[in-house]
Amino acid sequence: MHRFAALASLLVVAGCAGGGGLPSLPSEQIRAGFPPHGIADTIEINAVDRLALRSVELVAPDGSAIPAAAIDVNPAPGFTTSQRLGNDPFAGDVFGVGNVGGAPPLPVTVGGGGQTRAQLLAMVSTALIPLPDPVEYRRNWGKYRIRLVFGTSPEAAETHEIAAPEPPPG
Repeated sequence: MHRFAALASLLVVAGCAGGGGLPSLPSEQIRAGFPPHGIADTIEINAVDRLALRSVELVAPDGSAIPAAAIDVNPAPGFTTSQRLGNDPFAGDVFGVGNVGGAPPLPVTVGGGGQTRAQLLAMVSTALIPLPDPVEYRRNWGKYRIRLVFGTSPEAAETHEIAAPEPPPG
Protein backbone atom coordinates (compact mmCIF):
# COMPACT_ATOMS: atom_id res chain seq x y z
CA MET A 1 0.00 0.00 0.00
CA HIS A 2 2.84 2.40 0.85
CA ARG A 3 4.46 1.75 -2.54
CA PHE A 4 1.21 2.63 -4.30
CA ALA A 5 0.85 5.88 -2.32
CA ALA A 6 4.46 6.87 -3.05
CA LEU A 7 4.03 6.11 -6.77
CA ALA A 8 0.75 8.03 -6.94
CA SER A 9 2.27 11.11 -5.30
CA LEU A 10 5.28 10.91 -7.64
CA LEU A 11 2.96 10.84 -10.65
CA VAL A 12 1.02 13.85 -9.34
CA VAL A 13 4.24 15.84 -8.87
CA ALA A 14 5.47 14.85 -12.36
CA GLY A 15 2.15 15.93 -13.83
CA CYS A 16 2.34 19.31 -12.11
CA ALA A 17 5.86 19.89 -13.42
CA GLY A 18 4.69 19.38 -17.00
CA GLY A 19 6.53 16.09 -17.29
CA GLY A 20 9.84 17.68 -18.29
CA GLY A 21 10.62 19.72 -15.21
CA LEU A 22 11.55 22.80 -17.26
CA PRO A 23 9.11 25.62 -17.93
CA SER A 24 7.77 25.76 -21.45
CA LEU A 25 9.04 28.34 -23.92
CA PRO A 26 6.87 31.38 -24.56
CA SER A 27 4.41 30.87 -27.35
CA GLU A 28 4.73 32.93 -30.49
CA GLN A 29 3.27 36.38 -29.96
CA ILE A 30 2.56 39.31 -32.29
CA ARG A 31 1.24 42.68 -31.13
CA ALA A 32 0.53 45.79 -33.18
CA GLY A 33 -0.36 49.21 -31.83
CA PHE A 34 0.57 52.84 -31.62
CA PRO A 35 3.43 53.91 -29.35
CA PRO A 36 2.12 55.36 -26.07
CA HIS A 37 2.13 59.15 -25.85
CA GLY A 38 3.22 59.39 -29.49
CA ILE A 39 1.69 60.89 -32.57
CA ALA A 40 -0.71 58.48 -34.25
CA ASP A 41 1.25 58.34 -37.52
CA THR A 42 3.35 55.22 -36.91
CA ILE A 43 2.31 51.65 -36.16
CA GLU A 44 4.64 49.64 -33.92
CA ILE A 45 4.75 45.85 -34.25
CA ASN A 46 6.37 43.65 -31.57
CA ALA A 47 6.86 39.96 -32.24
CA VAL A 48 8.31 37.01 -30.31
CA ASP A 49 8.91 34.02 -32.55
CA ARG A 50 11.42 31.23 -33.08
CA LEU A 51 12.22 32.83 -36.47
CA ALA A 52 13.50 36.33 -37.21
CA LEU A 53 11.09 38.89 -38.64
CA ARG A 54 12.14 39.53 -42.27
CA SER A 55 9.50 41.89 -43.63
CA VAL A 56 6.39 43.74 -42.50
CA GLU A 57 3.79 45.51 -44.63
CA LEU A 58 0.61 47.41 -43.93
CA VAL A 59 -1.89 46.24 -46.55
CA ALA A 60 -4.47 48.90 -47.47
CA PRO A 61 -8.07 48.10 -48.45
CA ASP A 62 -7.15 48.56 -52.14
CA GLY A 63 -4.37 45.94 -51.84
CA SER A 64 -1.44 48.35 -51.91
CA ALA A 65 1.29 47.66 -49.37
CA ILE A 66 3.26 50.10 -47.24
CA PRO A 67 6.55 48.50 -46.06
CA ALA A 68 8.02 48.95 -42.60
CA ALA A 69 10.56 51.76 -42.35
CA ALA A 70 12.63 49.82 -39.80
CA ILE A 71 12.87 46.26 -38.47
CA ASP A 72 15.02 45.43 -35.45
CA VAL A 73 15.66 41.79 -34.51
CA ASN A 74 17.22 40.78 -31.19
CA PRO A 75 18.14 37.07 -31.18
CA ALA A 76 17.86 35.39 -27.76
CA PRO A 77 17.83 38.54 -25.60
CA GLY A 78 18.88 38.17 -22.00
CA PHE A 79 19.57 40.06 -18.83
CA THR A 80 21.64 39.67 -15.69
CA THR A 81 20.41 40.37 -12.17
CA SER A 82 22.37 40.69 -8.97
CA GLN A 83 21.22 39.62 -5.55
CA ARG A 84 21.33 42.47 -3.04
CA LEU A 85 22.18 41.52 0.48
CA GLY A 86 21.13 43.26 3.67
CA ASN A 87 24.66 43.37 5.06
CA ASP A 88 26.23 44.83 1.89
CA PRO A 89 28.34 47.80 3.10
CA PHE A 90 27.90 49.53 -0.25
CA ALA A 91 24.10 49.36 -0.35
CA GLY A 92 22.73 52.73 0.50
CA ASP A 93 22.19 55.98 -1.25
CA VAL A 94 21.89 56.64 -4.97
CA PHE A 95 25.66 56.82 -5.49
CA GLY A 96 26.32 53.37 -4.01
CA VAL A 97 28.04 54.69 -0.86
CA GLY A 98 25.94 54.01 2.16
CA ASN A 99 27.50 52.83 5.39
CA VAL A 100 31.11 53.46 4.39
CA GLY A 101 32.01 57.15 4.49
CA GLY A 102 34.09 58.28 1.52
CA ALA A 103 34.71 54.79 0.13
CA PRO A 104 34.45 54.38 -3.63
CA PRO A 105 31.50 52.29 -4.90
CA LEU A 106 32.90 48.87 -5.76
CA PRO A 107 31.17 45.74 -7.04
CA VAL A 108 30.97 43.53 -3.97
CA THR A 109 29.54 40.10 -3.31
CA VAL A 110 29.06 39.60 0.41
CA GLY A 111 28.01 36.32 1.99
CA GLY A 112 27.50 34.31 -1.18
CA GLY A 113 25.34 36.73 -3.18
CA GLY A 114 25.66 36.29 -6.92
CA GLN A 115 24.32 37.00 -10.33
CA THR A 116 21.66 35.24 -12.33
CA ARG A 117 21.53 35.27 -16.11
CA ALA A 118 18.21 34.74 -17.90
CA GLN A 119 17.88 34.33 -21.65
CA LEU A 120 14.81 34.09 -23.86
CA LEU A 121 15.20 31.30 -26.41
CA ALA A 122 13.38 33.15 -29.18
CA MET A 123 13.76 36.12 -31.52
CA VAL A 124 12.32 39.42 -30.35
CA SER A 125 11.53 41.75 -33.25
CA THR A 126 10.22 45.31 -33.49
CA ALA A 127 9.05 47.04 -36.67
CA LEU A 128 7.78 50.54 -37.40
CA ILE A 129 5.38 51.38 -40.23
CA PRO A 130 4.84 55.10 -40.93
CA LEU A 131 1.32 55.87 -42.10
CA PRO A 132 1.31 57.76 -45.42
CA ASP A 133 -2.16 59.19 -44.69
CA PRO A 134 -3.15 59.04 -40.98
CA VAL A 135 -6.58 60.60 -41.70
CA GLU A 136 -7.45 57.90 -44.26
CA TYR A 137 -6.18 55.21 -41.90
CA ARG A 138 -8.34 56.58 -39.06
CA ARG A 139 -11.42 56.43 -41.31
CA ASN A 140 -10.87 52.87 -42.58
CA TRP A 141 -8.52 51.21 -40.09
CA GLY A 142 -10.78 48.13 -39.79
CA LYS A 143 -10.15 47.28 -43.46
CA TYR A 144 -6.33 47.34 -43.14
CA ARG A 145 -4.21 44.26 -42.43
CA ILE A 146 -0.58 43.75 -41.39
CA ARG A 147 1.43 41.09 -43.23
CA LEU A 148 4.51 39.70 -41.46
CA VAL A 149 7.11 37.34 -42.95
CA PHE A 150 9.34 35.34 -40.57
CA GLY A 151 12.34 33.26 -41.58
CA THR A 152 15.93 33.38 -42.72
CA SER A 153 15.30 32.52 -46.37
CA PRO A 154 12.37 32.59 -48.81
CA GLU A 155 12.22 28.77 -48.73
CA ALA A 156 11.81 28.69 -44.94
CA ALA A 157 9.54 31.75 -44.71
CA GLU A 158 6.31 31.79 -42.71
CA THR A 159 3.72 34.47 -43.42
CA HIS A 160 1.22 35.73 -40.86
CA GLU A 161 -1.53 38.31 -41.26
CA ILE A 162 -3.05 40.20 -38.36
CA ALA A 163 -5.64 42.92 -38.03
CA ALA A 164 -4.40 46.47 -38.08
CA PRO A 165 -4.64 48.28 -34.73
CA GLU A 166 -7.32 50.78 -33.86
CA PRO A 167 -5.94 54.31 -33.82
CA PRO A 168 -5.76 55.99 -30.42
CA PRO A 169 -8.57 58.37 -29.49
CA GLY A 170 -8.01 61.95 -30.39
